[in-house]
Amino acid sequence: MGFRSFALSWTTFLPLLVATYAKISESTIERDGRGIILLAEPFGFGAGAHLDLTVSNLESHRSNVDLNLLGFFITSSQAEAQLEYDLAQGTCALQAETVTKLLTLKQVEDNSKAGDNTTILSDTMANLVPGYTGGEWSLFFANCQKPSVVSFNLDVAMYNMHNGQRDYLSVGEDMIPSVYLAAFILFVVAGVMWSAVVVVARRNAHRIHVFMIILGLFKALTLLSQFGMFHLIRTTGHPDGWNIAFYIFTFMRGVLFFTVVILIGTGWSYMKPLLGDNEKRILLFVIPLQVFAEVAIVILDENSPAVRNWFTWRDVFHVVDIICCCAILFPIVWSIKHLKEAAETDGKAARNLVKMKLFRQFYVLVVCYIYFTRIVVYLLRSTMSYKYIWLSDAAGELATLLFYVLTALKFRPHADNPYFAVSAEDVDV
Repeated sequence: MGFRSFALSWTTFLPLLVATYAKISESTIERDGRGIILLAEPFGFGAGAHLDLTVSNLESHRSNVDLNLLGFFITSSQAEAQLEYDLAQGTCALQAETVTKLLTLKQVEDNSKAGDNTTILSDTMANLVPGYTGGEWSLFFANCQKPSVVSFNLDVAMYNMHNGQRDYLSVGEDMIPSVYLAAFILFVVAGVMWSAVVVVARRNAHRIHVFMIILGLFKALTLLSQFGMFHLIRTTGHPDGWNIAFYIFTFMRGVLFFTVVILIGTGWSYMKPLLGDNEKRILLFVIPLQVFAEVAIVILDENSPAVRNWFTWRDVFHVVDIICCCAILFPIVWSIKHLKEAAETDGKAARNLVKMKLFRQFYVLVVCYIYFTRIVVYLLRSTMSYKYIWLSDAAGELATLLFYVLTALKFRPHADNPYFAVSAEDVDV
């Protein structure tokens, strides 16, 4: 499979991985000789769909280049498999039957020679695509004349029209603001109830319970910032500052989530007052990884896929996320092992076996949460129609809420909870 085919194949999975939030994108292509460049993520167009392209500052860095063989095209998600095959056979993407050619760099050059450095293409999808009936489409730049190298600036706006108003959310994303608003309300209610439980049972509460309250707070704030972003994107095409709040809250929530799960898994504050060396190493390993993950999120969200190394940063984000998810399982396994050894040696087998059973339940809960949010949600996005992509977001948030609630129930501050029935001798477990 050639590079062009490989680049195209990734577009099938782009919306399943990390979403860039601005729907009006600005890209700078500088001295680029790539055969295929994905300029914008797949977008679900409806009946009143529009596509706006603005190309400026075109410069060709090779002589005797036929700019008719370089240009922009769109293709539907259903036609990408055929296009990938055509590219593998050596067909120029601009000449493939499965694409709609929008604009060539020759047209841009002619316009520039006429005195206009900016070329604008703005039209409805119905006028651009013969037999248009809606669907999910991707925008590409094709360079069919190697080794030509070009530079240009590109602004892209894709939107649907509803009641005379622009809607920059893709079809299938129109319910996402409501999903995040509903999830925010549910997490606030759950957080208030959990805070009340901790206050009422404060004699049996531990520091870990306070950390859980703070985690719930930042999760709710993350959801609120996501609602604000998508609400503004729908009307303006840009998050207008809500993305900054999202970066901050997501970073804090990510660090707190992995920290809380690790601390619960080690029994910190309710089974032993201090962390062991292994637990400290895990924390010192996970927290810097979360910093790298946040950097990757910012780079992905603030740039379009056209930017070089965009795919590399996307891969970094997912590798880091998987590593962190695996790392948080180790403290739970260590605790289960220690409890099993203690049950065989200290004469308190019944109590330690009950604790070990609950730790195993927590281990299964964490594994199920990771599996569902990292794999099942991905499968939902990949198998469902783009019109219902919001259901995967809803499923992910519901799974997260269920995980938080079940964890809180298992670790609630209650005198009869076997986790907290610890005598002075148990501190060494």
